[in-house]
Amino acid sequence: MPSVDLNLLPALDALLTEMSVTRAARRLGLSASAMSRTLTRLRSVTGDPLLVQAGRNLVLTPYAEQLRDQVQGLAQAAQRVLQPARSHFDPATLQRTFTLRANDGFVDLVGATLLTALARTAPRVCLRFTPKFDKDAQPLRDGAIDLEIGTLGTLAPEIKTRLLFEDRFVGICRVGHPLLSHAAMTAAHYASYPHVVVSRKADFAGPVDEALEQRGLRRNVALVVPNFANAMQIVGNCDALGLVSSASLGHALASAATGAPRLQHFELPVATPTLKIAAIWHPRFDADPAHRWLRDMITAAVQTALPTLGAPR
Repeated sequence: MPSVDLNLLPALDALLTEMSVTRAARRLGLSASAMSRTLTRLRSVTGDPLLVQAGRNLVLTPYAEQLRDQVQGLAQAAQRVLQPARSHFDPATLQRTFTLRANDGFVDLVGATLLTALARTAPRVCLRFTPKFDKDAQPLRDGAIDLEIGTLGTLAPEIKTRLLFEDRFVGICRVGHPLLSHAAMTAAHYASYPHVVVSRKADFAGPVDEALEQRGLRRNVALVVPNFANAMQIVGNCDALGLVSSASLGHALASAATGAPRLQHFELPVATPTLKIAAIWHPRFDADPAHRWLRDMITAAVQTALPTLGAPR
């Protein structure tokens, strides 16, 4: 609205309320001369004198009387809109469903901890986890996903992130596997057995293959499965080897604590990249109190769950 100066609105409200140029100026922190010039402008844009002399005082014109209540409401509404939001947030009364995209290993890692936290602090909140098939940022941009958990890799420059923890790959095999009988396991020993590969996209190669290739070695990939849980179940019952993240393995070890473990993990004989697991969200939710609470709760759940992870041996 190029012809409307909204800076005149609080001045008009002060003048109609105080019915004094001096008091109105004091209320807005202006000089009396500045307020007098503003009154002149207001008279010009409204086409009405607004305040006229009555002895030593000023009184409102009939038109100004009609405006007074309306202007006061407009000024207060504008002030509420044009200032930082100040809303009291209480998770106990929040009724909302958040959609999170994460792999099954992360859900296994923090699912029970999150459920306990929700029951205690936010009983009306529901967390809906969806499968993580790729790193496409469009669902975050569209608002279809509130929060993503995973390794960084999106090309969307506006996306916000928070590092949750650093993870790494470990090898897995059944208890008593002949691979572990070697005093010093070599890359050649490792590559000589059949392997189960975990890949959402059904790829045959994994993060260990580049390191093996540099040594002139190649794994015999016998099976490709979509998630770590599949690999752990299969490897625990045959002579194939698997490759999983340490975080996903922690849940399997905890589950086996009550019975005889079938699965064993070991340090890889080659180096693989560190996994930086982060919370990822769109800026539209950055200042939202409920979303900020969600991010803090996820962070706390990870910190609670991480001590349960077993160190590879």
